[in-house]
Amino acid sequence: MDKKIIEDLIVAAKEAMDYAYVPYSKYPVGAALLTTDDEIITGCNIENASYGLTNCAERTALFKSVSQGKKDFKAIAVICKGEILASPCGACRQVIAEFLEQQAPVILANESGEYQLTSVRELLPGAFTPKSLSGVKHV
Repeated sequence: MDKKIIEDLIVAAKEAMDYAYVPYSKYPVGAALLTTDDEIITGCNIENASYGLTNCAERTALFKSVSQGKKDFKAIAVICKGEILASPCGACRQVIAEFLEQQAPVILANESGEYQLTSVRELLPGAFTPKSLSGVKHV
């Protein structure tokens, strides 16, 4: 993946992180998706007093994109505050696997400019995807 694209996605994710609503965890996260049309769509985490209703940055970006009619993506970047490289939770990994190809790049970043390039397949080996349902007979 082109270094300029990686940098652009990290910058967009970092800007999105500034909008995070995190009054409980104080753990802001930003995400940036690259569509197959080279558009960048962002999201941030949004917490709720009823913790189970919290939405992660990755799912916010994906749901926002899909709600705008965009369902084809080339890559996603995730960033969080501090030195730790951001990594999607299990729920986000499953949703990412729904919309990005298994070999699609996933960029895990921190505020210091460090990042790790991985893939959907590496984050969720053996993912349950729409292809898993092919051939299933519905009654």
